Amino acid sequence: MEEKKRIALIAHDHKKQELVEWVLQHKAIITQHELFATGTTGRLVEEALGGYPVHKFQSGPLGGDQQIGALIVERKLDVLIFFWDPMQAQPHDPDVKALLRIAAVWNIVMACDRTTADFVLSSPLMTKSYSPLVPDFSAHLNRKV
Repeated sequence: MEEKKRIALIAHDHKKQELVEWVLQHKAIITQHELFATGTTGRLVEEALGGYPVHKFQSGPLGGDQQIGALIVERKLDVLIFFWDPMQAQPHDPDVKALLRIAAVWNIVMACDRTTADFVLSSPLMTKSYSPLVPDFSAHLNRKV
């Protein structure tokens, strides 16, 4: 993981405004990193940051969560900031669970609420190179099912 982190930003509909406010609160820090986001969230963040570039994917229900998950598997993302709404049913809930699972499997930094995101962004490791433990899945590859 380099000094400049690759950060994915995702927010459910009822959490988008909160994520945009959080991004603006941390604009000086967040704009030191490369940003990725699902559809509408990416557009809102890019607008809020005055055009700072955000790599945008499909919206979550249309596959954006899975696109982000694929980047995690390919080791092309370092941090997942996902303001999900635990009080609202999501039509793409299996995709959400799959994304959270794959982030945990690949041991990337993940925050699912504003407080945790504050702690992550304020960590001294956000501006330093860091070598996370990469899981060894060789035992799973050789296992007979």
